[in-house]
Amino acid sequence: MRKLSLQELQRLNVEDYKKVAKYPVVFVLDNLRSALNVGAAFRTADAFGLEGIHLCGICAQPPHKEISKTAIGATASVDWNYFSEIRDCVLLLKNDGYKIIGVEQTDQSILLQNFKVQLDKKYALIFGNEVNGISDHILDLIDYSIEIPQFGTKHSLNVSVSMGILGWHFRSKGL
Repeated sequence: MRKLSLQELQRLNVEDYKKVAKYPVVFVLDNLRSALNVGAAFRTADAFGLEGIHLCGICAQPPHKEISKTAIGATASVDWNYFSEIRDCVLLLKNDGYKIIGVEQTDQSILLQNFKVQLDKKYALIFGNEVNGISDHILDLIDYSIEIPQFGTKHSLNVSVSMGILGWHFRSKGL
């Protein structure tokens, strides 16, 4: 066994990547404190060919040193927008036909393995602040709440890990 070289991986360049049809999922980042987590969102969205990212509230925006550190260039390939208020972002996405999914532990959460991705739908996955989660004032706008099952003593995962898990779950249904 040997690792593949970068040439053997045959990755698209940014120009060609921008031309490829994207998977109808967007990440919505709700007041993420860490620019490193924002950068990880860009890298994850690029890896799974997602439509883009919506940065809301206090999220850092490119260009930013810490975003660049974890995005490793994905800010150039992934489309993104900024909204000062997450409610405005969510209402726009709802109006555009997206199903709004909060990645959050709520009294109505669906365990990830029980959520059935419908290939004819568009999804907006909201990831909340590293301490407080999704903003309470948008819970009334969410169509579904998805929870990642956990079996240890902690009650949450790092938001960048959650993005990877949800990104793969949704993308793998459309392969």
